[in-house]
Order: sequence, then structure tokens, then C-alpha cells
Amino acid sequence: MLKRLFLIALLVALRLTAFCQQLPDSSYVDIASIRDSAMLIKYTQVFIDSNNAANTSNLLQQKFVPLAQFNYKSNIPPRLVSRYFYLQIALYNSSSLADTVSVFPGSMFDNIIFYDRTPDNRLQYAGDGSKYGFCDLSLAPNQKRVVIIKLDPCRHDYDYVRPQLIHFHYLNTYKSVVKSRTQDIRSVGFLLGGMLFIMVLFVTVNYFLTRKKEFLYYIGYALCMFTLVFCYAYLGSSWGSFTSFLNGYLDVCLLIAGNVFYLAFCRHFLNTKTNYKLLDTVFRVEEWFLLALLLAFTFIHYFTDWYMVERMLENLMKIIVLVIGIAFIVIAFKQKHRLIGYLATGSAFAIVFSIISLTIILMKIPPKGIFYHALFYHDIGLVFALAFFLLGLTYKNRRELVERIQEQESLKLDVKKKDFENQIAIIKAQQEERNRISADMHDDLGAGMTTIRLYSELAKSRIGDKPIPEIEKISSSANELLNKMNAIIWSMSSSNDSLGNMVAYIRSYSLEYFENSGINCHISLPENIPNIVVSGEIRRNVFLVVKEALNNVLKHSGATDVSITLTKSPDGLKLEIQDNGKGIDFDKLRQFGNGLKNMKKRMEDVHIQFRIENNNGTLVTLFRVIDNF
Repeated sequence: MLKRLFLIALLVALRLTAFCQQLPDSSYVDIASIRDSAMLIKYTQVFIDSNNAANTSNLLQQKFVPLAQFNYKSNIPPRLVSRYFYLQIALYNSSSLADTVSVFPGSMFDNIIFYDRTPDNRLQYAGDGSKYGFCDLSLAPNQKRVVIIKLDPCRHDYDYVRPQLIHFHYLNTYKSVVKSRTQDIRSVGFLLGGMLFIMVLFVTVNYFLTRKKEFLYYIGYALCMFTLVFCYAYLGSSWGSFTSFLNGYLDVCLLIAGNVFYLAFCRHFLNTKTNYKLLDTVFRVEEWFLLALLLAFTFIHYFTDWYMVERMLENLMKIIVLVIGIAFIVIAFKQKHRLIGYLATGSAFAIVFSIISLTIILMKIPPKGIFYHALFYHDIGLVFALAFFLLGLTYKNRRELVERIQEQESLKLDVKKKDFENQIAIIKAQQEERNRISADMHDDLGAGMTTIRLYSELAKSRIGDKPIPEIEKISSSANELLNKMNAIIWSMSSSNDSLGNMVAYIRSYSLEYFENSGINCHISLPENIPNIVVSGEIRRNVFLVVKEALNNVLKHSGATDVSITLTKSPDGLKLEIQDNGKGIDFDKLRQFGNGLKNMKKRMEDVHIQFRIENNNGTLVTLFRVIDNF
């Protein structure tokens, strides 16, 4: 029994000796000497599992080499991105008090698992730093602790292994310092994210108002871009599994999905199926091809370790988007159509700024300021794309509004045209009836009244010097009735519906009326009488007013001269009847009362201004406003 115990003790001593020989004191980092942070490059050993054969049972048998012999300032080579990295770091707490430090192995990693290496060369789980990108380790006074860190690199080209020890009390300050370096670009990202979110709300409202499918596709595009920009702005320079997921898979997925949505939006927004058939075919093929490549990219990302193939697919998708974007711009500018031009201009700006962004990445220009940041130019390209989308949407909405108004106006014009045609038909029928009545009156009543007048004149001539009053009255009444009937027939005949005819009739009547009356009648007319249609109603009312005015001149004015003047003005026609008589006494209008009221009423009925005044006699003025005269 004693012999067995001795052998066990000897084996333990040998293991401890071997352990101590493997890790001399110079390999330990004294955490008590760290006030804020310290790089662990020269204290770190690394093992790269290039065959994916290591596990917790055989890991300590693998060959760890100093990390310092690698070019730690460079990113992990693409051929090693899909391999596990194991870091070995020895820690020592020389303080008399327990202390805690955070170990940050580098960036970016999908999984970060910490193990403790026990004195008997076994691995014991110590924590998971995947969520935050680091792990807190506590050491008791004078404790030595060797940790093994298993790293699963993010599937992109910018991972690096650069282990760093951060004192627990300095961790928040360290995070703030790191984030402050990207504060400018994060502010731009938040600003653009806000714009994209507002755009999502704006387009959503447009969709519910119009129910157009194109807005659904643009909502999908804007949501993808908003998620991408906001995540980059929010995460900034932080670490952890979600940041790794964003950079390794989600950003490519959002970018390609957003472009697929944008292509579908362009097809519906521009109605390429009808207006640009070649472009429609190209866009449809590209949509399905990108979706197929994205599915293949997803499968390779999650189910294989073919990072080089994954990287090739990612670049292929970006090249396809770039080539189709350039082709779209060329086709759009050849079409010389304003709507497609807006989208093409926005795409051109996005492509130019994307090329600048890619150049900064490929040339590995350090982000000394916001203008040296690749993400800044990507965001600027999005801003231009959004701006020209809004311009295109405004133009399309305005054009559709104009088309709707024109369509509505066309329908209204059709209705008005039909109403007008109906009115014309009614007026034509009425006019034909007027012409028939006037012809019948002229042929029948006119002939009868003329016969009565002739018979009365014959009777008067046979009686000789002894006139009979009744026969005189019959002759006078027949003559007056014949004149009135001629006036009625003249006003009813459509062939007289013109200004020139009305003026000629009034002139003839006036000269005949004052013949042998002792009153001189003067008529003044413009040289060129406008060719204006004057309806029978207006002609009749104007003639009756003129007739009443001339009757007042003859019977009541005591005038020796009367003038009738027709003048043109910029906005209408004016007819004046001026006598040189005694004028009108407005205080004693009983004898003229009904006549003046009737004259005014007739002019109001046909929208003609009427005025009577004293002006070296009596002045009667008729004025008619004529639009576009």
C-alpha cells in the first residue's frame, strides 16, 4: 500500500515538474501590475487546428507555438478563417487581494470558449465569452492560472488575433474609448437610419393609400437597408456573437435581399413589363439568380467549412449587382425618360460611392477620420439613392395626378359636349319653330293687316272731305299693329341674330320714326362693327328700350336734335341716346315711371347695364360687358 502511494506521489510530482518546465515564470502575466490594459502577444501561445482534429481530450498534446512569431498585425488569412484557433495564456496574481481581469482575444469570433488547464494537464470549462467578445477571469491572491481560449473565427476577411488583458475596473472606460473612435461614422449611421425609418413609414402610408404592390417591395428594400445601417451604427466597434453574425452573414444577406426587393420595386414602379421589356427580363432573371446564389451562400456558410467558396459567391453576387446596376444606368439614359432617369441617377451615385468604399477597403486605408471610413461612403450613396427615389416618386405622383385630372376633365368635357349637343338640338328645334311662326305671321297675319290697312285707306279716299273717325282709327291701329308685328317677326327670325343686323334695324327704325317730326336724328356707328352673335331675346329687349327712349324724346323732351351713338370699348359695347331737350325731372317721374321701370327691367333680364341722366338734355346709356372682346 505504501509503495502504491509513493508511486502515485512520484507521478504527480513528475507531472507538476513537466508542467512547470513547460510554462516558466517568465510566461506568466502578473495581473496585479495591470492598471488599465496590456497586450498579451509575447505571453500567448497559439495552436491552429488546420485539420479540425483537436478536442478537449487531445488538445494539450498538440504543439502550441508563440503567437509573436506570426504577423499578428495582419488579419487571419482566408484559408484559415474556417479553422479553430487555440490560445494559451498564463496568468498570475501577485497581489494579496483577489482580482478580476477581462481577456479580449481579438475580433471577430462566432464563439469564444475559455478552459482552465489544471495541474494534472486536463481542461476544465471556465466560461463563454461569445456574447460579449471577452471573458472575466478571477484570480485569488498568489494564484497562478493557465487558460486555453478556443476561437471560432467569423466568416469574413477582417478577423484578427490580438489578445489583450483589460482590468475589470477599466473595462467600461476601454469600451467607451473604442466606441469614441467611431463616433462620427456612428452618428452618420444613426442619421441615415432615422431617414430610412421615416422612409419606411412614408412608403407604408403610400401603400395603404394606393394599394400599389411596388410600395411593398420598396418597404422590403428600405427595411433591409435600415436594419443594415442601424446595426452597424448601434454596434459600432463592439464585439460579440451578434456583431460576428452581422459581419459574417447578416450584412451580405440584407444587402442581397435588399437589392432583390429593389429590382422588384423598379419593375413595378417603371412598369417595365409594358414600357421596357428587355429590362424587365433582365431584372427578373437577376432576381431569381441572386436568390439562388443567396441560398447557396447560406448553405455553405452554415453546413460546410468552404470559406473560399463562400467568399467567391459573395463577391459574385456583388459583381452581378454592380454589373446590372451599370447596365440599368446605361439603358435608362438611352431611354431619355424622366422617371427612369431619376432612379438611374440615384443608382449611379450609389455605385460611385460604393466603388469609393470598396477602394478604401481594398487599399486598407486606416480610418483616421470620417472621410477615410468606407462605411461613410456607403451611407452617402444610400442618401443619394433615397433622394432621387423621392424625386422620382414626386414626379410620378404629379404625372399620375395630371393624368387623372385630364381623364376626369375629358369625362366632364364629354358630358358637357353631350349636354351642349342636346341644348343645341333643343335651341335648333326652338329656332325652327320660331322661324315657322314668324313665317306664318308674315304670310298670314301680315297679309291680313296689310289688307285691312289698304281697305281703310280706300274707304278714306272714297269718303272725300268728310272723314269718319272710326275709319281713321282703324287705319292708324292697323298701321301701328303692322309695325309691332314686323318687329316681333324680326326678333324671332334666327337669320337676324347678329350685332350688325340689330344695329341696321335700329338705325332704319330711328330715321323713319323721326321723319317729318321736326327732330333731327343723327346716328354714329363704328367703321367696323364686330361680328357678334346677338340672340333674339337680346335684340327684342334692346329694340324695345330704344323705341321707348325715342318715344320719350318725341313726346316729352321738347328736343330738336337727337343722336344715337354706338362705341366700342376694351371690355364691351356702349349705346348712347342723347337729346338736347329739357331733360328729365327725377322728382316728377309719374309720367315716365312705368316706362323707365320697364326699360331697366328689360336690360337687367339680358345682363345689360342701364343708366338715364341729365346731360344737356337727357342721356340714356346701355352698356354690355363682353368677355375677351
